[in-house]
Amino acid sequence: MWFKNLLSYRLTQEVPFEAQALEAALASKPARPCASQELTTYGFVAPFGKGADAPLVHVSGEFMLIAARKEERILPSSVVNDAVKEKVEEIETEQMRKVYKKERDQIKDEIIQAFLPRAFIRRSMIFAAIAPRLGMILVNSASAKRAEDLLSTLREVIGSLPVRPATVKIAPSATMTDWVKSQQAAEGFYVLDECELRDTGEDGGIVRCKRQDLTSEEIQLHLSTGKVVTQLALAWQDKLSFVLDDKMVIKRLKFEELLQEQAEQDGGDEAQQQFDASFTLMMMTFTEFLPVLFEALGGEEIPQGV
Repeated sequence: MWFKNLLSYRLTQEVPFEAQALEAALASKPARPCASQELTTYGFVAPFGKGADAPLVHVSGEFMLIAARKEERILPSSVVNDAVKEKVEEIETEQMRKVYKKERDQIKDEIIQAFLPRAFIRRSMIFAAIAPRLGMILVNSASAKRAEDLLSTLREVIGSLPVRPATVKIAPSATMTDWVKSQQAAEGFYVLDECELRDTGEDGGIVRCKRQDLTSEEIQLHLSTGKVVTQLALAWQDKLSFVLDDKMVIKRLKFEELLQEQAEQDGGDEAQQQFDASFTLMMMTFTEFLPVLFEALGGEEIPQGV
């Protein structure tokens, strides 16, 4: 259980998360297969284990882990459009009349309903960790839309969920640009060999660098012409490496081998113990890492009442 991406959400009010009550709330909206005429379903699943007895809330110390699953029927638009075109041409030829938009839309709806039972099904899972003492919900995703789907469904089942994306007082792009310009990041952070540079103009260019010495004259020249850093590969201590973007999204998160080895030692041979040990160690690392990251980026903007 190691997150690959990270979106951080700040609780704007204290929420008394209690595992048993949360378990009951999630059980009111379980994940289920799409019915024959449904395009999509969304609900909660056990983050670890299978079967009816697997808990929907995994508790480890002060941390809780939940998971949601989306199931959707995949109907390629090109297939639907071809079928609509064929049907329209058939009607126009046989009845010698023009098919207009309202009738075309009705034909499209009928074709979609006919195709749905035969459509491919795609399933996707998303995990979220609740850290009450940290006052945050952490979602294993780089997509704000996917994270919001989970949070809104969680809000639906528990009645209230006052959260907002974590933000900092200084634009992350400004801080990352300063780090690359000065060739020195905040204490404990190290600039790696990848970045994205953007021109601030409306139609400005984009330069993406990989396996590049970011202290080079070429990079500094781009910065001197007004480009800013909008993505930057960083390492923190000897524990994490990741790519940070200007919207505070952490991508390609990688926990160093030292942490993974420690989790293996703590967890022993049982799969559930391994899962629990890695989740606990990951959350303890986040508890240390996120406040330091926010501070390095100018300090977190804390909502009133928190």
